Amino acid sequence: MGNVLKIIPGLVICLIIALVSQSLSYIVPIGAATFSILIGLLIGNTVHLKSYFEGGRKFAESKLLEISIFLLGATISVQMISLLGLKGIILIVTQMCFVIIFTIWIGEKLGFGLNFSYLMASGNAVCGSSAIGATAPAIHATQEEKGLAVTLVNMMGTVLMFILPVIASVLYHSQTLPTSALIGSTLQSVGQVVASGSLVNDEVKNYATLFKLIRVVFLVFVVFSLSNIKRRNLPTEDSVEKVRIQFPWYVIGFVIMCVLYSLGMLPSWAATISNNTSHLLEITALAAIGLNVNLKRIIKQGKLLSLYALSIVGFQILLAILLIQLFY
Repeated sequence: MGNVLKIIPGLVICLIIALVSQSLSYIVPIGAATFSILIGLLIGNTVHLKSYFEGGRKFAESKLLEISIFLLGATISVQMISLLGLKGIILIVTQMCFVIIFTIWIGEKLGFGLNFSYLMASGNAVCGSSAIGATAPAIHATQEEKGLAVTLVNMMGTVLMFILPVIASVLYHSQTLPTSALIGSTLQSVGQVVASGSLVNDEVKNYATLFKLIRVVFLVFVVFSLSNIKRRNLPTEDSVEKVRIQFPWYVIGFVIMCVLYSLGMLPSWAATISNNTSHLLEITALAAIGLNVNLKRIIKQGKLLSLYALSIVGFQILLAILLIQLFY
């Protein structure tokens, strides 16, 4: 009961932001997701929120977004997924491999430690903070390295979240598959993919999420690969901790809901409720993400980190555009 009470204050704030954002989206048609993130950013960087709001904010940022993705499966059919096809999977795997290689290489050239470069590689290639959190114990990264990587990756994702829809509009005229591929194969976290896709339209959001979830599926492989590379580079007396990587439950749930929907086992009213609930939980989670972005801390990170981030972002975008040109 005590844990529930700790969640309520922060959760209520995020929910209020979400409801206000939804109302504003009816007046100014730029999407509730945009309003939710911007209002969260504004409040998070101008108002000092008490620590007792943090429990609910974290809950909204993580758990509500996971449930939102799970429910999203009730609106996506196997037929839609088949449109991604083998080309979509090859595109994602190719993008991930080259991003990991480039991120580690440029990190070494700029003088960053291997641990930090590995964390940046997993965070940018797979799923942001979640991938960093899974990789850190596998390579014995310090809390400072982990915290810095999380901050930088979230900063990069926040900027890209708004830039990618503009690039897609110019290059692809917001066509569904190429736009979804650009957003889903590039952005760092699931929340950022959902937000960026929402800035275009619901169809792009759904397909971009599919591209992103393919990346999440490879989380275990990436973490163990980086762990093994680190282990081989250590002296024989040293060792890297073997960790158990938990496969995200919401990916499994998403697939189950998708199959049920495709087989017609979910009535239309259930699919409608799932879609509406997923949307509300999504913008509530995005409010929480906005509240957590510390602009002052990002500005203080320095020129070298900025160069590292810009190099990775530029490489990701150019590579994605090249691969989309080849496959779509």
